[in-house]
Amino acid sequence: MENFFASCPRGLELVLADELLAADARQVQPISGGVHFVGDWPCCYRVNLTSRIATRVLWRVEQARYAKEDDIYRLALATPWPKWFTYEQSIRVDVNAVKCPLKSLEFVTLRIKDAICDRFRRDTGRRPDVDTRQPEIRVQGFVSADECILYLDTSGAPLYQRGYRQKTVDAPLKENLAAGILRLTGWQATQPLLDPMCGSGTFLIEAAMIALGIAPGARRPFAFQKLRDFQPALWQKMLADAQVAERPALALPLFGSDQSPAAVRATMANLDRGGLLASVTLTTADLLTIEAPAAGGVLVANPPYGERVSDQTELAAFYPLLGNALKRHFAGWRCFLISSDRQLPKLIRLTPSKRTPLYNGALECRLYEFRMVAGSNRQTDDKTTHSPGD
Repeated sequence: MENFFASCPRGLELVLADELLAADARQVQPISGGVHFVGDWPCCYRVNLTSRIATRVLWRVEQARYAKEDDIYRLALATPWPKWFTYEQSIRVDVNAVKCPLKSLEFVTLRIKDAICDRFRRDTGRRPDVDTRQPEIRVQGFVSADECILYLDTSGAPLYQRGYRQKTVDAPLKENLAAGILRLTGWQATQPLLDPMCGSGTFLIEAAMIALGIAPGARRPFAFQKLRDFQPALWQKMLADAQVAERPALALPLFGSDQSPAAVRATMANLDRGGLLASVTLTTADLLTIEAPAAGGVLVANPPYGERVSDQTELAAFYPLLGNALKRHFAGWRCFLISSDRQLPKLIRLTPSKRTPLYNGALECRLYEFRMVAGSNRQTDDKTTHSPGD
């Protein structure tokens, strides 16, 4: 059994933990920004293939306490890198730190890289090249106040890169954040789902992949395929089983719209690239005027907010209109909006039934849930409710 760490957007750690348990991971321990777990190599392959929430899966290869940079160098030098990959494969080293007393993480990164190359020279007489753009092998260091952990990245490109995104628009959500939000809404694949500000279609594509049982990693390569101990027969069997489990694209109760024709075209192109065009109904329409496509369902949207694409004056005018549109057209729906604007509930004049802290990259946000029961959600400006910590 091996030790792994799966990273994810902050706020989705418990959702990721559930995924890992479903993939037969053991000793699952969520922490801020990810989940530690224990598993065999089939488990590692399975998590990379099936996780909709993880960003990367890192294999812990060594750890030790340290006092200075030379201790970290000696740790990396003692690690048997040539056992896992060859000098012909390019490398990249990255280092993250929390409460690290050392002056320069760049210097720590350089010392780990030097130690890897020195270990290869000692064992093979050759050293790997460094490629910071498209490395074949990624080494990740994590340095705390007194301990250094070394990892090999088993994923390669981040797992949110599913392989379907061809077109994009301003401020798209990462695919794993969108998938995590869908999980947090409680949406089920048989329920109507609407994204009325669909942008490049991330929510819709993730929902279609969930509904059709498409493994998010089924159409992309992984870094574990380049390790010496890679088991190709096991991987091909796992991949074939996942592809057999996929259902053919068919019409689903998934609806998307945007007032921007360019955004609708981007969504259509991405759906087409993923073979999902038949599963989603798209229209060019303004959120403030569209009618609900069903008597009930889940609405999910990533509306503009100050840090993204609009100024505060525009938002102050837009949000009350948004609240009115939700009340007028979406009675019977559960509506979810992700925003970093803590004034959103007050400005749209609706009381959220739930607020879930999430991070969109480094930006702290809230996922607001509004249960649209006609006539019951209006609030006055001086009675806005806030959950502890907001």
